[in-house]
Amino acid sequence: MSLVRWFSCLLLSVVPLLAEAQTAGVQSAKLELTEEGYQLNADIELALTAAMQDAVRKGVPLYFVAEFQLSRGRWYWMDQTVVSANRDRRVSYAPLTDQYRVVTSGVSQNVSSFDDVRRLLSRIRSWTVAEKGQLRAGEKYEAALRFRLDTTQLPKPFQLNVLGSREWSLSSDWHRWSVTP
Repeated sequence: MSLVRWFSCLLLSVVPLLAEAQTAGVQSAKLELTEEGYQLNADIELALTAAMQDAVRKGVPLYFVAEFQLSRGRWYWMDQTVVSANRDRRVSYAPLTDQYRVVTSGVSQNVSSFDDVRRLLSRIRSWTVAEKGQLRAGEKYEAALRFRLDTTQLPKPFQLNVLGSREWSLSSDWHRWSVTP
C-alpha cells in the first residue's frame, strides 16, 4: 500500500509541472527614460508547443500580444490609467526558404529554427510606451506587463479546437512593479 501512496504523490507532484509548461511568465521588466521617451525592456519565459510549431509550418500564422499598462493611484477614486499599449507579433513560416518570420511593428526578422522564434518572442527591447513629458517626475506609478497568444486571430476551425486545449493556452499573469520617474 505504501508503494501506491508513493506513486500517487509522485504523480500529483508532476502534473502541475506539466500544466505549467504551456504557460508564459514575465521574468523581468524595466522602464527607462531615453531620448525617444519611456522605453520598456523585458524578458519573458515561454514554452511554445509542438502543436504551435506544426500549425505554423502548415501555414497558420500565430499572433502574440504584449500588453502594457501604467497607472497612477488616487485616494479619492479608482486608479487612473496613464498609458495603455499593445505590441503585436506575428509568426509565420516560409516553406521556400525554410525559415520562420517574426514580424513586430512592421519590422520582420527571419530565423531558421522554432527555438530562435521562441528566443525572439521572449525578449522585448526598446519598446517606447510613453512620451518624455507624459509622466510627472517624483510621482509613483504602477506598471503592469502581460504576454499571451492571441487565439482570436487564429482561423475559426482552430479557435474551436483551442477552447479546452492546454497546448494552445499560452498566457502570463500580469507582472507588476513600481515606477518613479
